[in-house]
Amino acid sequence: MRLINIGFGNMISSARLVTIVSPDSAPIKRIVQDGRDRGRLIDATYGRRTRAVIVMDSDHVILSAIQPETIAARLAGSPAAAEEEDDDDKE
Repeated sequence: MRLINIGFGNMISSARLVTIVSPDSAPIKRIVQDGRDRGRLIDATYGRRTRAVIVMDSDHVILSAIQPETIAARLAGSPAAAEEEDDDDKE
């Protein structure tokens, strides 16, 4: 099992990840609202602006303050992702 940092020390299992998307479109906003209504929404933004919506295979919806591209780079194991982690956590 590989854990991916989604910001502020929060981790998700890469094996359970379905998708990482931007929160801007209406269908994604509906997914977030549905997750909230079903009690399956996890807000890991620490009060910051939501920049990524992560959908898990358990139907949980996770909000992150980290850009989807950064999370994808961490998933791929990019060395630049470690540098971005420090920058994102300071915002």
